[in-house]
Amino acid sequence: MRALIQRVTNANVQVDATLIGQTGPGLLILICAMQGDTDTQAQAMAAKIAKLRIFTDDAGKMNLSVRDIGGTALVVSQFTLAGDTSRGNRPGFSTAAAPDEGQRLYQMFTDALRGAGVPCETGEFGANMQVTLTNDGPVTIWIDA
Repeated sequence: MRALIQRVTNANVQVDATLIGQTGPGLLILICAMQGDTDTQAQAMAAKIAKLRIFTDDAGKMNLSVRDIGGTALVVSQFTLAGDTSRGNRPGFSTAAAPDEGQRLYQMFTDALRGAGVPCETGEFGANMQVTLTNDGPVTIWIDA
């Protein structure tokens, strides 16, 4: 799995101009299931992100997790994280998981994140979504499983 995590003061996702998910303060997590990803990887990534210390403590150091600050997460599926531009200017997405498997792993990841104590809202898998965010810091972390 591949995730792009952004520390946000707020974020939301819309489909057809209808708000379907939001968070703040907390995390915006763009997530992509890759070919060959497993249930274990989805669960491990959720556990890691729940404990990821990217929020500042009273001393101004990144030492707190989203759970520590009582934050929430907005999880949005984004197969374009699998984009490969090594052979030209048009990205290829052949390393992304097939849609059915990608959706299953996306749901498993979100359920595991909730199970790790992080309240989550989500986007709509496979939909054309509009995501709005205010990146805090900015802090953006890339994680590959």
